[in-house]
Amino acid sequence: MNNISHKITINFKQENRKISLDVPEGENILQHFEKSGEKLPFSCRNGCCTTCAVKIISGTIDQSQGIGLSKQMQSRGYGLLCIAIAIAQAELETQEDDEVYELQFGKYLGSIKNKAGNPFDI
Repeated sequence: MNNISHKITINFKQENRKISLDVPEGENILQHFEKSGEKLPFSCRNGCCTTCAVKIISGTIDQSQGIGLSKQMQSRGYGLLCIAIAIAQAELETQEDDEVYELQFGKYLGSIKNKAGNPFDI
């Protein structure tokens, strides 16, 4: 059995606090924090949305199971906490609601024109 664990620190911006836990290698980070009583932002738990998006300040996480974050966004240092697996020490920072969604999809959604007009402009 693998006894290796990695210190994962999360800067929880929405609550202005820092949380650090030793997460066993290969374990899901969000689930480990939840088991320890820490409630962090998430929605789908499948790596499809961006509610649990984090900025990777330092270190490395395995996020190969997610599809909700482009390779370009991953290369810019973003990750999804719900599918993140501990593989090394890391410091992560939660993002504001929709911040990463806008970075990733905003330019595309803003260019979509509805022939009937935008219903949100009323």
